[in-house]
Amino acid sequence: MATLKAIDQVSWMAENHTTSTNHTTHTNLWAKFMAYADSQKPNKTLWFFITLIGQGVLFLPIPAVLMYYYDANIAVLAITMVCFFTTIIANMGGEGIRTTLTLLTASVLIHIAMVLAVVL
Repeated sequence: MATLKAIDQVSWMAENHTTSTNHTTHTNLWAKFMAYADSQKPNKTLWFFITLIGQGVLFLPIPAVLMYYYDANIAVLAITMVCFFTTIIANMGGEGIRTTLTLLTASVLIHIAMVLAVVL
């Protein structure tokens, strides 16, 4: 009667590979931003709340002010709503910290540019 024989121990753990590049020196702004985003991974929930409060309290009133006082185009409202829903859906969908911080930064820059374009 044939019996099953145990095979040798198989290691399923990934090996740690080291690279010769130094990850502490960053040459451009994008690499520095990504390194900062990676360092904020333990604070992802905090950044979600900062994004939620920032979008809801700071950015959503901007179209009302710009359209009422400066006769801005309705596109200001559309841009704000797209930024708001993109950021919120990405965070609630479980995207990573890089996406969270990139969308927050993009939203801040878009709103600053929008305010400057309408007011000036």
